[in-house]
Amino acid sequence: MNKKTQAKLSLFLSSLARRLEENHDFFQAVTFCFRSGQKSFQGEAAPDPQGVKLSWKGAIDVLSPSAFTALLVDECLLYDELELSYKERGHQTLLRATDKNVQVTNEEADKEAVDKEVKPSSLLHRSYLINPRDAAPLLKELGILSKDGKVKNDKIRKYNQIDHYVELLAPDLKELAKGRSRLCIADCGCGKSYLSFVLNYYLTEVLKVKVHITGIDRSESVIASSKAMADRLNYRNMTFQTGDIRSLELKEKPDLVLSLHACDTATDLALAFGIRNKAQLIVAVPCCHAELNAHYEIKELQPLLKYPILKRRMADALTDGMRCLILESEGYRTSIGEYISPLETPKNLMIKAYRTSRGNKDAQSQVLSMILTLNHAPMLYRLLQGLEEPLPEAQHREE
Repeated sequence: MNKKTQAKLSLFLSSLARRLEENHDFFQAVTFCFRSGQKSFQGEAAPDPQGVKLSWKGAIDVLSPSAFTALLVDECLLYDELELSYKERGHQTLLRATDKNVQVTNEEADKEAVDKEVKPSSLLHRSYLINPRDAAPLLKELGILSKDGKVKNDKIRKYNQIDHYVELLAPDLKELAKGRSRLCIADCGCGKSYLSFVLNYYLTEVLKVKVHITGIDRSESVIASSKAMADRLNYRNMTFQTGDIRSLELKEKPDLVLSLHACDTATDLALAFGIRNKAQLIVAVPCCHAELNAHYEIKELQPLLKYPILKRRMADALTDGMRCLILESEGYRTSIGEYISPLETPKNLMIKAYRTSRGNKDAQSQVLSMILTLNHAPMLYRLLQGLEEPLPEAQHREE
């Protein structure tokens, strides 16, 4: 190739070097082939913690992104043609350089291959955000898809729940991403982390939003399992750690804090974590509500609450109602609605809280009034007031 082509190639590859640095967590591979006459010389660069691991001319070297692209620029003068493919999650860039021109095209990565590999499931009578045709590697890893690309019969309910969860969060995720170069998400009581993996896929490969997700759980076994799954999927923008979220500090403050089906007061621990970190959005789907049920008393309602099942159901509503009110008192605009049909599970309420201010004095007064009415201060209130509580038994998500 001539000097003119080299100059054009240098411009493109300098931008590729920046992309390799900025998108290192999402980078998958660079493959390239130099040609001279009938001879071809192939090379490959893979992700490495120090930059890229280059396989070229029988040798393996670890180079910085800029050193790697500089090598390609230097080498191009020795050959007639270069074909290069850069792949990152959800995206692929193709380049062809000759003496005449440098051509660059962009496309969705491996979409054609996925379409050939995966057959649409017969259950898909609606549009799914996590489509099995496009998300096949992820859904197979989660055990939802069979080897032939169909949703397993015993996983249809789980698949619908996961997709509906993303559907409910999609507008919030799009809004949250505005004006941010990257989203930081914390999944409290992450369990097997199914939803974290699915949100990672949706944000990165569908919305094209950079994201880093931290899964937190007290169980070392589920954290080890999640780490192994992230490695198999090559999701390098995820970290998992054990810890007590009452005192845990992340390297980056989360924009979004999630808690799905964390048992009893574990939901309160997650909500308090989000409030302390001033998360812009907190989303929780509570599970059981035993804590308030064991303590609250409303003298005027005793003739009705003497029936245990009614007292327990009232405690469910009061617990989530108090959680919403306390969130409002801390400056969050709060809503609560059905996550899925109660026919699927009675644990079907989703709390969303958007941070809008530092606090709400009216809501603070209402919280104190309700504590007097209930004759009990709920766990979330006590956590935010710094009152010491014994750590509950290990509680993590019911996947």
